[in-house]
Amino acid sequence: MTSVTTPSDARELAFRATDGVEVTLLWHQHNDYVSVTVFDSKTGERFELVLDDGESAMDVFHHPYAHAARRGLDYHLRSGEYELAAA
Repeated sequence: MTSVTTPSDARELAFRATDGVEVTLLWHQHNDYVSVTVFDSKTGERFELVLDDGESAMDVFHHPYAHAARRGLDYHLRSGEYELAAA
């Protein structure tokens, strides 16, 4: 079970957890977009990457920190803070 709150319209497509880092690939049915959420239970850091039409969902799912860095996203956010990063 993921620690990131999943909006009620979101459908989980994939999930993985390694060393306290949980990564979830979501399809948001209502607005028809895909995102990847990341939650680090050790630090409380979390962020979400909203995928662009041309992006590979599985690549973002497997390499979310690289995609966050490429977008200039400050992913050092504590619990209670949440940042969406558009492509």
